[in-house]
Amino acid sequence: MQILGAVLERSGAPAPFAASRPFTVGVLELDGPGPGEVLVRIEAAGVCHSDLSVVDGNRVRPTPMLLGHEAAGIVERLGAGVDDLAVGDRVVMTFLPRCGQCPECATDGRLPCRVGSAANGRGTLVGDGMRLHRDGRPVHHHLGVSAFASHAVVSRTSVVRVDPDVPPEVAALLGCAVLTGGGAVVNAGRPREGDTVMVVGLGGVGMAALLVAVALGLEVIGVDARADKLAAARTNGAAATYLPADVPVRAPVVIEAAGNARAFETAFAATAPGGTTVTVGLPAPDARASVSPLILTAEARTVVGSYLGSAVPSRDIPLYVDLWRSGRLPLERLVSSRITLHDLDVAMDRLAAGGELRQLIVLDERTTP
Repeated sequence: MQILGAVLERSGAPAPFAASRPFTVGVLELDGPGPGEVLVRIEAAGVCHSDLSVVDGNRVRPTPMLLGHEAAGIVERLGAGVDDLAVGDRVVMTFLPRCGQCPECATDGRLPCRVGSAANGRGTLVGDGMRLHRDGRPVHHHLGVSAFASHAVVSRTSVVRVDPDVPPEVAALLGCAVLTGGGAVVNAGRPREGDTVMVVGLGGVGMAALLVAVALGLEVIGVDARADKLAAARTNGAAATYLPADVPVRAPVVIEAAGNARAFETAFAATAPGGTTVTVGLPAPDARASVSPLILTAEARTVVGSYLGSAVPSRDIPLYVDLWRSGRLPLERLVSSRITLHDLDVAMDRLAAGGELRQLIVLDERTTP
């Protein structure tokens, strides 16, 4: 079938991307779903720093590649062997397929799936399938999803069904921002009743962590270099907010969600004795941070790396849906802008500037080649 999609032609294009224009929006060919796969019509897709890291070259991926890994949509066709979904189901798309067989999949979300990670690095689906083509040549998949398009074919293990009362703009956020930020709190930080959670870096993932912690009844402190992000954190329930240089307190659980070395150092310095520093940000590969091994020992500290919030999506997404449905988790507040596929070059510039939470691409059934 023919679809409309935004293809990243090359990685490492110079900023501003509005001038270098690394994306091409146009018609692609999409094969039908193979065994264990589903065809999804995309309803909404978020623009995340993990997309930007491929655009700016901090994450090396094969190109051309159809980006987008945080999305929701409607199942339109089922591949052979998929018998637990139905055409018309709304699904959340997640960026780490799980084979369910490797040793990493037996760690209850602590380690990313070996098979899914390898496929993501190659730009293929699990099993090495490539369903995207342009002018007869293959186009790589992004993290098993490739959601900057009208349709996608994905592995069954890349989607989680949600009830139809969950609107697509909320469902999309569950696939990355909420799984990653919320999971950093719930699965990696594991705060006890009465603990304070500090979040360093209040972009989409960090603000999601803040919202989840507030929804769980925890006191939350927000830290960011931008005054507008601090104001948003206070609106979203933070008990206190600080600039990185002005943090006067320490917390038992500190989440670093900025994806840079200085933010990690800030988070580590702000962690209380016996506390846990959780890092979910993805800095540049050559980034280095300085910490004191003595403090780790003398203060009995723990540092935890958490990929995708150490999540098991089929287990965790229903938890966040229940919190949203109860009114305790207002995920709609994460949406800072609504854009189209044609706005992606500018959207990457805005994301790099740090002023956005989640820019959301909203599509409907009229989005066609």
